[in-house]
Amino acid sequence: MKKIILSSAFAIATVVLFSFNNPTTTKSVETFTVTPQKSRVDFTGSKKSDFHTGIIPIKSGTVKIDGGKLVGGSFVVDVAGMKVTDAAGDKLAGHLSSADFFDVAKFGEATFNISAVKYITADKATLTGSVTLKGITNQISFEAIIRSADEKGFFAEAFFPIDRTLFGINYGVGAIDTQVQLAVHIYASK
Repeated sequence: MKKIILSSAFAIATVVLFSFNNPTTTKSVETFTVTPQKSRVDFTGSKKSDFHTGIIPIKSGTVKIDGGKLVGGSFVVDVAGMKVTDAAGDKLAGHLSSADFFDVAKFGEATFNISAVKYITADKATLTGSVTLKGITNQISFEAIIRSADEKGFFAEAFFPIDRTLFGINYGVGAIDTQVQLAVHIYASK
């Protein structure tokens, strides 16, 4: 009986002692702010006989970093600030801004909110999140290359297609490809 009481007392004392020790501290999630001047979305839209290129600025955003890994983020894309970078220029930009495509008078911004990040390798991850464009929200997933995520800053890129018809952009289906190729470049710092 004495052995049981002594063993119990020792176990309780051990638990009490360890509960007052400082646990090893872990870094908390850090928030980095997107640098709009360096961040953007490049796009390429194709049709049967040609293609067009352009840029859509990133207006604002944040990324969440934990231990040098991307764990979340959200972004606002300035659809109204879109520029066409090929010879079609302002004429095409005007048409893309109209109700036929992005209807920027009503929907000047789009958003992307990361809901999950799954690392494939040390510098590649599958991002899943919700895109809201033209008032329509859809889940998408794509692979991103995380080039840096440390005290110096964050830089990542992603190259993937998106189906414009998921967001009610149906103009010219059959003549204009429904898949728009995107190249996203995100810079952020503390």
